[in-house]
Amino acid sequence: MSDSYVYDAVRTPFGRAGGALSGIRPDDLAAVVMAETVRRTGLDPSRIDDVIFGDANQAGEDNRNVARFGALLAGFPSSVPGVTVNRLCGSSMEAVIQGSRAIEAGDADIVLAGGVESMSRAPFVVEKPGKGWPASGNPTMWNTSIGWRMVNPRLRKDWTISNGQSAELLAQRYDISRDAQDAFALRSHRLAAEAWRDGVFDGEIVQVPDAQLERDEGIREDTTLERLGALRALFVEDGSVTAGNSSSINDGAAAILVAAEGTIEGEPLARIAGRGVYGNDPDVFGVAPVEAANRALARAGRAWSEVDVVELNEAFASQSLACLASWPELDPARLNVHGGALAIGHPLGASGARVIGRAAHELRRRGGGVAVAALCIGVGQGLAVVLER
Repeated sequence: MSDSYVYDAVRTPFGRAGGALSGIRPDDLAAVVMAETVRRTGLDPSRIDDVIFGDANQAGEDNRNVARFGALLAGFPSSVPGVTVNRLCGSSMEAVIQGSRAIEAGDADIVLAGGVESMSRAPFVVEKPGKGWPASGNPTMWNTSIGWRMVNPRLRKDWTISNGQSAELLAQRYDISRDAQDAFALRSHRLAAEAWRDGVFDGEIVQVPDAQLERDEGIREDTTLERLGALRALFVEDGSVTAGNSSSINDGAAAILVAAEGTIEGEPLARIAGRGVYGNDPDVFGVAPVEAANRALARAGRAWSEVDVVELNEAFASQSLACLASWPELDPARLNVHGGALAIGHPLGASGARVIGRAAHELRRRGGGVAVAALCIGVGQGLAVVLER
Protein backbone atom coordinates (compact mmCIF):
# COMPACT_ATOMS: atom_id res chain seq x y z
CA MET A 1 0.00 0.00 0.00
CA SER A 2 1.13 3.56 -0.76
CA ASP A 3 1.31 6.32 1.81
CA SER A 4 -0.88 9.38 1.25
CA TYR A 5 0.42 12.93 1.60
CA VAL A 6 -1.00 16.43 1.82
CA TYR A 7 0.76 18.36 -0.94
CA ASP A 8 -1.09 21.62 -0.56
CA ALA A 9 -4.00 23.17 1.30
CA VAL A 10 -5.87 26.34 0.48
CA ARG A 11 -9.02 28.05 1.72
CA THR A 12 -10.97 31.22 1.27
CA PRO A 13 -11.28 33.66 4.14
CA PHE A 14 -14.48 32.72 5.93
CA GLY A 15 -17.35 35.20 5.69
CA ARG A 16 -20.12 35.86 8.17
CA ALA A 17 -23.74 35.10 7.37
CA GLY A 18 -25.07 37.87 5.16
CA GLY A 19 -21.53 39.20 4.78
CA ALA A 20 -18.97 39.58 2.03
CA LEU A 21 -19.33 36.06 0.61
CA SER A 22 -23.11 35.82 0.84
CA GLY A 23 -23.51 36.81 -2.79
CA ILE A 24 -21.30 33.96 -4.02
CA ARG A 25 -22.84 30.61 -4.94
CA PRO A 26 -21.41 27.56 -3.16
CA ASP A 27 -20.35 25.92 -6.41
CA ASP A 28 -18.46 29.10 -7.30
CA LEU A 29 -16.78 29.13 -3.87
CA ALA A 30 -15.73 25.53 -4.44
CA ALA A 31 -14.37 26.39 -7.88
CA VAL A 32 -12.18 29.15 -6.43
CA VAL A 33 -10.24 26.84 -4.11
CA MET A 34 -10.10 24.04 -6.69
CA ALA A 35 -8.62 26.30 -9.35
CA GLU A 36 -6.17 27.88 -6.91
CA THR A 37 -4.86 24.51 -5.77
CA VAL A 38 -3.86 23.43 -9.27
CA ARG A 39 -2.53 26.90 -10.08
CA ARG A 40 -0.25 26.96 -7.05
CA THR A 41 1.13 23.48 -7.60
CA GLY A 42 1.34 23.67 -11.40
CA LEU A 43 -0.64 20.44 -11.56
CA ASP A 44 -2.31 19.52 -14.84
CA PRO A 45 -5.92 19.05 -13.63
CA SER A 46 -6.42 16.19 -16.08
CA ARG A 47 -4.16 14.13 -13.79
CA ILE A 48 -6.63 14.33 -10.89
CA ASP A 49 -8.22 10.93 -10.40
CA ASP A 50 -11.18 12.23 -8.42
CA VAL A 51 -12.57 15.34 -6.76
CA ILE A 52 -14.17 14.57 -3.39
CA PHE A 53 -15.85 17.50 -1.68
CA GLY A 54 -17.95 17.73 1.46
CA ASP A 55 -21.12 19.79 1.83
CA ALA A 56 -23.47 19.55 4.78
CA ASN A 57 -26.69 21.20 3.62
CA GLN A 58 -27.09 20.41 -0.09
CA ALA A 59 -30.52 21.97 -0.15
CA GLY A 60 -29.99 24.90 -2.49
CA GLU A 61 -27.53 25.80 -5.24
CA ASP A 62 -25.32 22.98 -3.96
CA ASN A 63 -28.00 20.34 -4.33
CA ARG A 64 -26.70 18.29 -7.29
CA ASN A 65 -23.14 17.13 -6.59
CA VAL A 66 -21.34 20.41 -5.88
CA ALA A 67 -17.98 18.62 -6.25
CA ARG A 68 -18.66 17.90 -9.89
CA PHE A 69 -20.03 21.35 -10.66
CA GLY A 70 -17.18 23.05 -8.81
CA ALA A 71 -14.63 21.11 -10.86
CA LEU A 72 -16.33 22.06 -14.13
CA LEU A 73 -16.55 25.71 -13.08
CA ALA A 74 -12.85 25.59 -12.13
CA GLY A 75 -12.07 24.70 -15.73
CA PHE A 76 -11.12 21.08 -15.12
CA PRO A 77 -11.66 18.77 -18.10
CA SER A 78 -14.93 16.85 -18.02
CA SER A 79 -12.92 13.62 -17.70
CA VAL A 80 -12.18 14.51 -14.06
CA PRO A 81 -14.98 12.99 -11.95
CA GLY A 82 -16.39 14.41 -8.74
CA VAL A 83 -18.42 13.19 -5.78
CA THR A 84 -19.99 15.04 -2.87
CA VAL A 85 -19.99 13.47 0.60
CA ASN A 86 -21.99 14.40 3.68
CA ARG A 87 -20.97 13.78 7.27
CA LEU A 88 -22.44 17.12 8.36
CA CYS A 89 -19.76 19.26 10.09
CA GLY A 90 -17.16 16.60 9.27
CA SER A 91 -17.94 16.46 5.56
CA SER A 92 -14.67 17.89 4.24
CA MET A 93 -12.57 15.85 6.68
CA GLU A 94 -14.49 12.81 5.48
CA ALA A 95 -13.59 13.84 1.92
CA VAL A 96 -9.89 13.95 2.79
CA ILE A 97 -10.13 10.61 4.58
CA GLN A 98 -11.83 8.98 1.61
CA GLY A 99 -9.25 10.44 -0.75
CA SER A 100 -6.35 9.20 1.36
CA ARG A 101 -7.86 5.72 1.53
CA ALA A 102 -8.22 5.60 -2.26
CA ILE A 103 -4.56 6.52 -2.65
CA GLU A 104 -3.36 4.03 -0.05
CA ALA A 105 -5.46 1.27 -1.62
CA GLY A 106 -4.00 1.99 -5.05
CA ASP A 107 -7.27 3.19 -6.56
CA ALA A 108 -5.94 6.71 -7.17
CA ASP A 109 -2.70 8.67 -7.27
CA ILE A 110 -4.05 12.22 -6.93
CA VAL A 111 -7.29 13.31 -5.24
CA LEU A 112 -8.49 16.88 -4.74
CA ALA A 113 -10.52 16.83 -1.52
CA GLY A 114 -12.16 19.53 0.54
CA GLY A 115 -15.50 21.12 1.18
CA VAL A 116 -17.75 24.12 0.86
CA GLU A 117 -20.71 25.71 2.58
CA SER A 118 -22.75 28.83 2.00
CA MET A 119 -24.89 29.04 5.08
CA SER A 120 -26.04 32.48 3.94
CA ARG A 121 -27.55 31.01 0.79
CA ALA A 122 -29.03 27.85 2.31
CA PRO A 123 -32.71 28.06 1.36
CA PHE A 124 -35.93 27.74 3.26
CA VAL A 125 -37.75 24.54 2.29
CA VAL A 126 -41.31 23.29 2.55
CA GLU A 127 -42.36 19.64 2.67
CA LYS A 128 -44.54 18.40 -0.16
CA PRO A 129 -48.02 17.33 0.94
CA GLY A 130 -49.03 13.70 0.68
CA LYS A 131 -51.93 14.72 -1.53
CA GLY A 132 -51.94 17.06 -4.48
CA TRP A 133 -54.64 19.23 -2.89
CA PRO A 134 -54.64 18.75 0.90
CA ALA A 135 -57.98 19.50 2.48
CA SER A 136 -56.52 21.44 5.41
CA GLY A 137 -53.38 22.45 7.22
CA ASN A 138 -50.55 24.83 6.49
CA PRO A 139 -47.05 23.69 5.52
CA THR A 140 -44.07 24.36 7.78
CA MET A 141 -41.16 26.27 6.29
CA TRP A 142 -37.75 25.04 7.47
CA ASN A 143 -34.49 27.00 7.56
CA THR A 144 -31.77 24.71 6.17
CA SER A 145 -28.80 26.81 7.35
CA ILE A 146 -28.24 24.75 10.49
CA GLY A 147 -29.96 22.51 12.98
CA TRP A 148 -32.67 19.88 13.02
CA ARG A 149 -35.54 19.90 10.55
CA MET A 150 -38.23 17.40 9.60
CA VAL A 151 -37.15 15.19 12.50
CA ASN A 152 -38.38 11.61 12.56
CA PRO A 153 -40.80 11.43 15.52
CA ARG A 154 -39.48 7.97 16.41
CA LEU A 155 -36.16 9.45 17.56
CA ARG A 156 -35.62 9.97 21.26
CA LYS A 157 -36.61 13.51 22.19
CA ASP A 158 -33.54 14.04 24.37
CA TRP A 159 -31.34 13.27 21.35
CA THR A 160 -32.85 16.00 19.17
CA ILE A 161 -32.09 19.00 21.35
CA SER A 162 -30.40 21.92 19.61
CA ASN A 163 -26.64 22.11 19.31
CA GLY A 164 -26.66 25.02 21.72
CA GLN A 165 -28.60 23.04 24.30
CA SER A 166 -26.05 20.27 23.89
CA ALA A 167 -23.27 22.78 24.54
CA GLU A 168 -25.06 23.76 27.74
CA LEU A 169 -25.33 20.11 28.72
CA LEU A 170 -21.57 19.67 28.27
CA ALA A 171 -20.87 22.82 30.30
CA GLN A 172 -22.89 21.34 33.16
CA ARG A 173 -21.49 17.83 32.87
CA TYR A 174 -17.86 18.97 32.75
CA ASP A 175 -18.33 21.85 35.20
CA ILE A 176 -17.23 24.50 32.70
CA SER A 177 -18.03 28.02 33.88
CA ARG A 178 -19.25 30.95 31.83
CA ASP A 179 -16.00 32.77 32.63
CA ALA A 180 -13.93 29.87 31.29
CA GLN A 181 -15.95 29.78 28.08
CA ASP A 182 -15.62 33.51 27.52
CA ALA A 183 -11.89 33.42 28.22
CA PHE A 184 -11.46 30.61 25.70
CA ALA A 185 -13.42 32.60 23.09
CA LEU A 186 -11.32 35.71 23.75
CA ARG A 187 -8.13 33.66 23.27
CA SER A 188 -9.43 32.41 19.92
CA HIS A 189 -10.13 35.92 18.62
CA ARG A 190 -6.79 37.32 19.78
CA LEU A 191 -4.74 34.44 18.40
CA ALA A 192 -6.54 34.51 15.04
CA ALA A 193 -6.11 38.28 14.73
CA GLU A 194 -2.41 37.98 15.55
CA ALA A 195 -1.98 35.20 13.00
CA TRP A 196 -3.51 37.28 10.21
CA ARG A 197 -1.45 40.31 11.23
CA ASP A 198 1.77 38.26 11.33
CA GLY A 199 1.13 36.61 7.95
CA VAL A 200 0.75 33.10 9.37
CA PHE A 201 -2.23 32.37 7.12
CA ASP A 202 -0.81 33.95 3.96
CA GLY A 203 0.28 30.64 2.42
CA GLU A 204 -3.14 29.03 2.75
CA ILE A 205 -5.53 31.78 1.64
CA VAL A 206 -7.07 32.54 -1.75
CA GLN A 207 -9.35 35.51 -2.18
CA VAL A 208 -12.74 35.18 -3.82
CA PRO A 209 -12.98 37.45 -6.89
CA ASP A 210 -15.14 40.52 -6.25
CA ALA A 211 -15.49 39.58 -2.57
CA GLN A 212 -12.04 40.14 -1.09
CA LEU A 213 -11.63 40.07 2.67
CA GLU A 214 -8.67 41.35 4.68
CA ARG A 215 -9.16 38.42 7.06
CA ASP A 216 -11.85 36.05 8.28
CA GLU A 217 -14.90 38.21 8.76
CA GLY A 218 -15.86 36.89 12.19
CA ILE A 219 -12.68 37.88 14.02
CA ARG A 220 -13.34 40.46 16.71
CA GLU A 221 -9.93 41.71 17.78
CA ASP A 222 -11.47 44.43 19.93
CA THR A 223 -13.66 42.16 22.01
CA THR A 224 -13.06 41.91 25.75
CA LEU A 225 -14.10 39.69 28.62
CA GLU A 226 -16.44 42.46 29.71
CA ARG A 227 -18.16 42.57 26.31
CA LEU A 228 -18.41 38.80 26.13
CA GLY A 229 -19.73 38.67 29.68
CA ALA A 230 -22.51 41.11 28.83
CA LEU A 231 -24.04 38.80 26.22
CA ARG A 232 -27.15 36.87 27.21
CA ALA A 233 -27.50 33.12 27.13
CA LEU A 234 -29.06 31.95 23.88
CA PHE A 235 -30.32 28.43 24.47
CA VAL A 236 -31.19 27.90 28.13
CA GLU A 237 -32.52 30.39 30.64
CA ASP A 238 -29.71 31.39 33.02
CA GLY A 239 -27.33 29.34 30.88
CA SER A 240 -23.71 30.02 29.94
CA VAL A 241 -23.62 29.49 26.16
CA THR A 242 -23.86 32.75 24.21
CA ALA A 243 -23.26 34.04 20.71
CA GLY A 244 -19.83 35.14 21.92
CA ASN A 245 -18.63 31.69 22.97
CA SER A 246 -20.27 29.81 20.09
CA SER A 247 -19.14 29.51 16.49
CA SER A 248 -21.09 31.59 14.00
CA ILE A 249 -22.96 30.93 10.75
CA ASN A 250 -20.48 31.28 7.90
CA ASP A 251 -19.61 30.90 4.24
CA GLY A 252 -16.39 29.52 2.77
CA ALA A 253 -14.51 26.74 1.03
CA ALA A 254 -11.29 24.78 1.54
CA ALA A 255 -9.33 22.30 -0.58
CA ILE A 256 -6.63 19.72 0.18
CA LEU A 257 -4.47 18.16 -2.52
CA VAL A 258 -3.83 14.55 -1.46
CA ALA A 259 -1.47 12.36 -3.45
CA ALA A 260 0.92 9.43 -3.34
CA GLU A 261 4.54 10.31 -2.74
CA GLY A 262 6.40 11.46 -5.83
CA THR A 263 3.33 11.94 -8.02
CA ILE A 264 3.44 15.73 -7.69
CA GLU A 265 6.51 17.90 -8.02
CA GLY A 266 7.71 19.44 -4.79
CA GLU A 267 7.83 18.45 -1.15
CA PRO A 268 4.55 17.51 0.55
CA LEU A 269 3.37 19.38 3.61
CA ALA A 270 2.70 16.27 5.67
CA ARG A 271 1.94 12.56 5.60
CA ILE A 272 -1.50 11.30 6.64
CA ALA A 273 -0.48 8.87 9.36
CA GLY A 274 -3.76 7.93 11.04
CA ARG A 275 -7.52 8.36 10.88
CA GLY A 276 -10.28 7.85 13.43
CA VAL A 277 -14.06 8.04 13.63
CA TYR A 278 -16.31 7.62 16.64
CA GLY A 279 -19.98 7.91 17.50
CA ASN A 280 -21.74 8.79 20.75
CA ASP A 281 -25.17 9.96 21.90
CA PRO A 282 -26.41 12.86 19.75
CA ASP A 283 -27.13 15.08 22.76
CA VAL A 284 -23.42 15.13 23.68
CA PHE A 285 -22.03 15.22 20.14
CA GLY A 286 -19.36 17.74 21.10
CA VAL A 287 -17.07 15.26 22.86
CA ALA A 288 -17.04 12.61 20.11
CA PRO A 289 -13.67 13.94 18.81
CA VAL A 290 -12.04 12.71 22.02
CA GLU A 291 -12.19 9.04 21.14
CA ALA A 292 -11.85 9.71 17.39
CA ALA A 293 -8.49 11.39 18.04
CA ASN A 294 -7.42 8.67 20.47
CA ARG A 295 -8.11 6.05 17.79
CA ALA A 296 -6.35 8.03 15.07
CA LEU A 297 -3.25 8.39 17.23
CA ALA A 298 -3.25 4.69 18.08
CA ARG A 299 -3.45 3.81 14.38
CA ALA A 300 -0.58 6.19 13.69
CA GLY A 301 1.47 4.50 16.43
CA ARG A 302 1.68 7.79 18.35
CA ALA A 303 0.99 8.93 21.90
CA TRP A 304 -0.39 12.27 23.08
CA SER A 305 3.05 13.08 24.50
CA GLU A 306 4.38 13.15 20.93
CA VAL A 307 1.77 15.60 19.59
CA ASP A 308 3.11 19.07 18.84
CA VAL A 309 -0.08 20.82 17.76
CA VAL A 310 -3.83 20.13 17.72
CA GLU A 311 -6.40 21.77 15.48
CA LEU A 312 -9.80 21.17 17.06
CA ASN A 313 -12.79 22.83 15.42
CA GLU A 314 -14.33 25.13 18.01
CA ALA A 315 -18.05 24.59 17.58
CA PHE A 316 -18.58 25.92 21.11
CA ALA A 317 -16.18 26.96 23.83
CA SER A 318 -17.80 24.50 26.24
CA GLN A 319 -17.42 21.66 23.73
CA SER A 320 -13.75 22.46 23.12
CA LEU A 321 -13.00 22.73 26.83
CA ALA A 322 -14.80 19.43 27.47
CA CYS A 323 -12.54 17.77 24.89
CA LEU A 324 -9.47 19.33 26.51
CA ALA A 325 -10.55 17.98 29.87
CA SER A 326 -10.76 14.52 28.32
CA TRP A 327 -7.22 14.71 26.94
CA PRO A 328 -5.29 15.18 30.22
CA GLU A 329 -1.97 14.46 28.49
CA LEU A 330 -2.41 17.39 26.10
CA ASP A 331 -0.89 20.75 27.03
CA PRO A 332 -3.70 23.28 26.39
CA ALA A 333 -1.12 25.66 24.91
CA ARG A 334 -0.77 23.29 21.94
CA LEU A 335 -4.45 23.58 21.00
CA ASN A 336 -5.44 25.97 18.20
CA VAL A 337 -2.27 28.00 18.53
CA HIS A 338 -3.50 30.50 15.93
CA GLY A 339 -7.15 30.63 16.93
CA GLY A 340 -10.12 28.52 15.97
CA ALA A 341 -13.68 28.53 14.71
CA LEU A 342 -14.99 30.77 17.50
CA ALA A 343 -13.15 33.56 15.68
CA ILE A 344 -12.44 32.19 12.20
CA GLY A 345 -15.90 30.75 11.64
CA HIS A 346 -17.52 27.39 10.94
CA PRO A 347 -18.97 27.00 7.43
CA LEU A 348 -20.06 23.42 8.06
CA GLY A 349 -18.87 21.62 4.94
CA ALA A 350 -15.49 23.43 4.82
CA SER A 351 -14.29 23.26 8.42
CA GLY A 352 -12.75 19.79 8.37
CA ALA A 353 -10.50 20.68 5.46
CA ARG A 354 -9.62 23.96 7.15
CA VAL A 355 -8.32 22.28 10.31
CA ILE A 356 -6.38 19.66 8.31
CA GLY A 357 -4.88 22.35 6.08
CA ARG A 358 -4.01 24.55 9.07
CA ALA A 359 -2.32 21.63 10.81
CA ALA A 360 -0.32 20.73 7.69
CA HIS A 361 0.85 24.30 7.12
CA GLU A 362 1.73 24.61 10.80
CA LEU A 363 3.94 21.52 10.65
CA ARG A 364 5.79 23.03 7.70
CA ARG A 365 6.13 26.34 9.53
CA ARG A 366 7.64 24.52 12.52
CA GLY A 367 9.92 22.37 10.40
CA GLY A 368 8.24 19.10 11.33
CA GLY A 369 6.34 17.29 14.05
CA VAL A 370 3.06 15.51 14.73
CA ALA A 371 -0.36 17.14 14.48
CA VAL A 372 -3.92 16.09 15.22
CA ALA A 373 -6.88 17.63 13.38
CA ALA A 374 -10.30 16.82 14.81
CA LEU A 375 -13.86 18.04 14.94
CA CYS A 376 -17.26 17.21 16.39
CA ILE A 377 -20.26 16.44 14.21
CA GLY A 378 -23.95 16.97 14.87
CA VAL A 379 -26.01 13.87 15.69
CA GLY A 380 -23.12 12.47 17.71
CA GLN A 381 -19.97 11.76 15.72
CA GLY A 382 -16.32 12.77 15.73
CA LEU A 383 -13.54 12.59 13.15
CA ALA A 384 -9.79 12.95 13.48
CA VAL A 385 -6.69 12.79 11.29
CA VAL A 386 -3.05 12.54 12.40
CA LEU A 387 -0.40 14.25 10.28
CA GLU A 388 3.37 13.79 10.42
CA ARG A 389 6.20 15.77 8.85
